[in-house]
Amino acid sequence: MIIVLDIFFKRFRGITLFPFIILKKKEYLYDKVLINHEKIHLRQQLEMLIVFFYLWYVIEYVYESFKYGGGAYRKNSFEMEAYENQYNLDYLKNRKWYSWVKYL
Repeated sequence: MIIVLDIFFKRFRGITLFPFIILKKKEYLYDKVLINHEKIHLRQQLEMLIVFFYLWYVIEYVYESFKYGGGAYRKNSFEMEAYENQYNLDYLKNRKWYSWVKYL
């Protein structure tokens, strides 16, 4: 389910909070790459039973913040998988479960 809601994120165009993809602007509804990126996060959240996704995301983010400082967001394994595959619009058709693990 996709919602357009320009509230709590300034530098992000979208965010996925299961089961919703929340986009900042209406025109992003037509951005297939952005939608694909967020759908990859939906799949990650499902396979991690949602709660464990957020827990692991925060733990990894904190760890990467100490290790790399400012670049922690892009060093997160969930984000690395999503960014690397966002242009492949067929990625989710062939994606194996827990594919984000190879980015750890």
